[in-house]
Formats: sequence, structure tokens, C-alpha cells
Amino acid sequence: MNKRWLALLFALTTPAWAVAAAPELSLISEHPVEGIAQGNLSGLAWCGDGLWAVSDREDDVLYRLDASDTVWRAEAERFELPPVPNTGLSWGVRMRAAVTGLLRGGEMDFEGLSCDRLGNRYLVSEAHAAVLRVSPAGTAEWLNLPAGVVRQARASGMLLQFNAMFEGVAVDPDANRLWLAAEHSRRGLLVMHRKQSVWECTGGCVLLAEGGRESPPPAMNEADQPRRFSGLAFHADKLFTLEPVPHQICRRKPATGDSEACWSYAATALADSRRYDTPFGNAEALSIDAEGAWIGVDNNQLTRADGEKRPIVWRFAAPKGGWGAKQ
Repeated sequence: MNKRWLALLFALTTPAWAVAAAPELSLISEHPVEGIAQGNLSGLAWCGDGLWAVSDREDDVLYRLDASDTVWRAEAERFELPPVPNTGLSWGVRMRAAVTGLLRGGEMDFEGLSCDRLGNRYLVSEAHAAVLRVSPAGTAEWLNLPAGVVRQARASGMLLQFNAMFEGVAVDPDANRLWLAAEHSRRGLLVMHRKQSVWECTGGCVLLAEGGRESPPPAMNEADQPRRFSGLAFHADKLFTLEPVPHQICRRKPATGDSEACWSYAATALADSRRYDTPFGNAEALSIDAEGAWIGVDNNQLTRADGEKRPIVWRFAAPKGGWGAKQ
């Protein structure tokens, strides 16, 4: 039997559900972060000449990360938070968010960060399903998002559970398109287009809505978990999602949300010295550039197996052939 027939026989007998393992990303460096008062690093974005971060436990501060040493210093930039708009969430969800914020800190629950070419920073509030723009001068204002965003998301099965709202935000360099990632049960992607100072749903805001469960890496020895997005980034006209259950970064089409390729960071996150006593992946922040990826770890007050208690940022090299390479 020649090689061609062997290949055909293998293709016919391979189960339809079998999927090749995602290629593993190569870790370049690891950086504990000092100076984020409440910890809980929940968003990363490269803005101008530096990497910025946000914490979901603080409502009026962004952090510029001083990367001059192995241990990074977080330099605080304060801003005045304007009154929160009513985005259509139920009274019960809003009140529960307010109480939770009072108890743990961070009523806004900022969970994502993105940046346009002018240096404006965009933060998504999970508690209020709203997006705050902070200018380079430190002036903050809530974006005028379409009134139907929350309604459309809920009609598609998203934003129905407390603390399972918007978990990521991304804008293109010209800030003409803005994407939001709903976390889980169901997870999804939404897009809005800017017309002057107003954002609109062009043909509908919802790109993707999906439920179901997926398996963590075998090394975790955990049961299947709901599909999740925990971070979102835009690079070279592609979306990139941080997917903490399989410990992957996936490249997606910005017009449809369809997945095109995925890369794993499981070997790094699940090394014995980096383990946390939790059944969940805790990578929460993502920033992508041509040379690689930044992933931020929200340790959620937990201590790693090696004793590390601070938030962590990992730098991974871009995959062979770049982020646009086919698999």
C-alpha cells in the first residue's frame, strides 16, 4: 500500500471530532508587577510607547507599567469617573454589582483595556456593560453605545448571569470599530461602528454567541467547563481572543468572529512552580503585536506554588511565520 492510500485510510478512520493540538507559544520572559494597590490585573494594552494595565478592583486609575527591570513597577494615573449611564441592565443586576463593589472594591469592575492610535484608552465595565474612554490628558467619558447592544446580547443568550458580562474590549487604530467579548454562559462577540461621536450596530451587533463546554488541558485534571473569553485584542486587522479553559489565544475574523487558528500557553501556565490552587485558568489580559503577545495573570489574591503573590505578565514570542500564519 503506497503512502497516498495510507493517508486516505487515516483520513477516513480519524474521528470527525479529533482536532490537532494547538501549537505551543514560546515564553520569552515573566514579570511580577509591583504597585497595583488592589492587585487583580484585568486588562493590558500597548498605548503609545508603553504597556498599560487596569485593575477590576479600582474605578478611577490606570497603570503605566515601568518595564525597565524584571520586576515591573505600576505607575498610577488617576482620572475622574463620570456618572455611569443606564445601559439597559436589570435593576437587580445593577444593585448586585453595586453591593459587590462595596464589599470587595471596584464597583465598575473594569475587565478589559484597548487603545487607539491617538492614545485614548478604552475600558469595559463588566458591572454596567459600558465602555469608558480615557484621553491621554486623563479626561474620562462614557461612549454613546447603541441602545440595543445589551438587548441584542441578551436575546442571543448572553449577559444573563451576574459576573458573566463583558470581559474584553478592542478597538481598531482609528477607533472606527469597537468589539466587546461576553465572558461565558453564553460567550460571544459583538461589534459596533462609529459615526462621528455615535456608535451604531450595522446589520446587528452580535457576531458570535455560543454555549457548550470544553475541556481544560489534561494536566489540570479538571472536569469540562463553560466556554469562556477572558480577554480581547486587535492586531493587523484580526481579532484575538484569550480563552482560559483550554489555555489558548485564538485568531478570529473581525467581521464574523469565526476562529481561524489557536496557539496554546498551557505549558507555561501549568508548570508546577506557576500553579494556583484553583480549577480555573486565570489569564485575564491580552495584548498582541507583531513580535509577540503579552498575557496578564489575575492571581485574585491567590499565592502561586512558588510563593509569588503579585500579578504576573508573560511575554510570548509570536508563532513561527507570524500571527497570520496558517495552521
